[in-house]
Amino acid sequence: AAFLLNQNYPNPFNPETKINFSIPKTSNTVLKVFNTNGTEVQTLVNQNLQAGTYSVEFGNTNLTSGIYFYTLTSGEFKETKKMILVK
Repeated sequence: AAFLLNQNYPNPFNPETKINFSIPKTSNTVLKVFNTNGTEVQTLVNQNLQAGTYSVEFGNTNLTSGIYFYTLTSGEFKETKKMILVK
């Protein structure tokens, strides 16, 4: 098992998208969405998760079209991917 952060699907998205990730061991896990300025727009996950595969939906009607980034932090693992919102 390994840490894995998948590309969101669909991408580009409107109005919502799905983010899948896997963690190999129980650890405090945080999944956040940021705009291109690095400002946090939403925390999707912030809890101690068991090892496994998870799917989180993200849809925020208040956001404008554009590029957003999502970052998964779990234990020593950290990865960021890009997603595009098209309205």
